[in-house]
Amino acid sequence: MSKKIVRVGNIECGTDELFVISGPCVIEDEKIMMTTAEKLKEISERMNINIIYKSSFQKDNRSSLKYYNGPGLDKGVKILAKVKEQFGFPVLTDIHYPEQAAAAAEVVDVLQIPAYLCMQTALMVAAAKTGRVINIKHGQFLAPDNMKHPVTKCTEAGNDQIILTERGYTFGYNDLIVDPRSFYHLGRLGYPVVFDITHSIRKYGIPSADAKGGAREFLPVLSRAGVASGVDGVFVETHPEPEKALCDAASQLCVYDLEEFLKPLIELHAIEVKYRQQQVVLK
Repeated sequence: MSKKIVRVGNIECGTDELFVISGPCVIEDEKIMMTTAEKLKEISERMNINIIYKSSFQKDNRSSLKYYNGPGLDKGVKILAKVKEQFGFPVLTDIHYPEQAAAAAEVVDVLQIPAYLCMQTALMVAAAKTGRVINIKHGQFLAPDNMKHPVTKCTEAGNDQIILTERGYTFGYNDLIVDPRSFYHLGRLGYPVVFDITHSIRKYGIPSADAKGGAREFLPVLSRAGVASGVDGVFVETHPEPEKALCDAASQLCVYDLEEFLKPLIELHAIEVKYRQQQVVLK
């Protein structure tokens, strides 16, 4: 099946070039945002790899009212606009409610639908009607081929600029499992597929600030499995000091470690692309 090429800023998602979605889980103070962006810019230029800057102005699925949930829409998009202007990244953020879509779309290049909300019709339609690229995160509760339903809602609302992101399944036991078959199923829907690596190692029911709230030891094996399976992009949340992050502290990757983390993935991706091209010739 041919795959749609989706343009995000100057990045063509769905080609043979691996792309990266990266940045702090949630927007914190401006210094942290700009420090992360500066390092990501260095990595992008040195490795010649396309990066979409990601950070959320709101995280509405925190497990306690005591936990930081972001600066809110107005302040958040102003910081993202500054990142975009100063470093030239296309930017991505979550939205949680239909009324946030239009305002966020004035600044960001990609509106992300959180995994828990991927079946919310009003949210999907509001996002689609902005005309922005929509990154639909695969619900932890859905079989991968059932992602055709949120995709269809988006296209029927007039928007086929879609990216699909895998982030694992939960079976109610506070853990996430990544099934490599999902990359195949999502790919058959005809849109670029991303693997959200850092969210796939979260441990539900444990605060993300707790060292036991994530399993970083699985990042290398999971990331390589996803890239070898043919994903178009990888989603790696990064932070200058992950242990001090205000959200997902146990699963974000230190931005200063990102370059070394990406090197084997880029090499593996090149092998996967070559294999795919050979299969086309053999057919």
